Amino acid sequence: MASNSDQTAPAFHPDLQTVANQSCAQLEAFIPALTTQCHASNLLLLPNGDLLCAWFGGSIEGRPDICIYMSRLSAGDNTWQAAIKMTHDQTRSEQNPVLFHDASTGELRLLYTSQDAGNQDSAVVKQLISTDEGKSWSEPTILFNKPGTFIRQPVIVLKDGTWIVPIFKCRAEPGERWLGSDDISCIRLSKDGGRTWTEKEIPNSYGCVHMNIQELKNGTYLGLFRSRWADHVYLSTSPNGIDWSEPKATVLPNPNAGICFDVLPLGRVVLVYNHSSKADAVGRRDGLYDDISDGTDTRANQASKHGKEAFWGAPRAPLCVAWSDDDGVTWKWKTLEEGDGYCLTNNSEQKLNRELSYPSIFVQKDGVIHIAFTFWRQRIKYVQLGADFFQ
Repeated sequence: MASNSDQTAPAFHPDLQTVANQSCAQLEAFIPALTTQCHASNLLLLPNGDLLCAWFGGSIEGRPDICIYMSRLSAGDNTWQAAIKMTHDQTRSEQNPVLFHDASTGELRLLYTSQDAGNQDSAVVKQLISTDEGKSWSEPTILFNKPGTFIRQPVIVLKDGTWIVPIFKCRAEPGERWLGSDDISCIRLSKDGGRTWTEKEIPNSYGCVHMNIQELKNGTYLGLFRSRWADHVYLSTSPNGIDWSEPKATVLPNPNAGICFDVLPLGRVVLVYNHSSKADAVGRRDGLYDDISDGTDTRANQASKHGKEAFWGAPRAPLCVAWSDDDGVTWKWKTLEEGDGYCLTNNSEQKLNRELSYPSIFVQKDGVIHIAFTFWRQRIKYVQLGADFFQ
């Protein structure tokens, strides 16, 4: 890793919100921002052709000024619109937006987490609803009220209309501070359009979070996970989207950072991820966040669970695109964005963080690939790929 002094902050200008050619295989832009920090973007293509991108922004992750923002790339346009602040609770840190369009009713939903400071075990999931494709929104309501419930990945609709929301549980024993060592994945199911929910745990999913689910060409389902152990991307399979196998490590590395995948029309699985792990780390930190509290948190660090501890501080770079033509059995990969990935701080005010991370991917029916990701926690970068990227 390079030292902080070896890097200069990227020069961001308003006109870079226009999507511009980088090569025959790639278009890119920086999405307009209103805040010092931008992180955890999520993309959704609406039926009218508009592309939405939501993320969280503020000063530093975990502070109460962290809220959800959104920008729109209108159909036929090549310029991202000015960002709009979507949430306004100044007492909690609101993070990890997920956009979902209900094809049966036309409703657009924005789901997001809401937590006390950096304590992810205090998070609940809230939602906003729009009936006019995101032009106006309802007041926020709580969707999942059990503390420690987190989301990150898209909502999936099964063949019978069942909604599946992948969640992960941030767990800590009373008197312990959450550090991630006992997190597990579950799915929440609704058969009545989100009015009532049941839950099913992914078996032996300790340390496997950010579960991303997609239907494969053969009609079965694939799940890929981020690893708290910062070792590998993990994989699980399901015949029906409800009953899942135990997650197993793939050959692809993971630094305890977000992943996202989708499936091309002909069945190719395309994953965006960081090709790094704890094996590439030259340092780590004791905590998860910069000093966002008043120093009065006296809880002990979480004890080691299952013989492993969550690992933080592995470099979040390079950002790569991997693809599999056999449903995740074997993979090829290519670099999308290079960098040293320094992420031992969430501090965006001093511009120290240089991670390239937390991708979101959305594949159009014609195979065009839309990707958004965190660029140094200062902006969200948008990239559009064509089929020739894989050549």
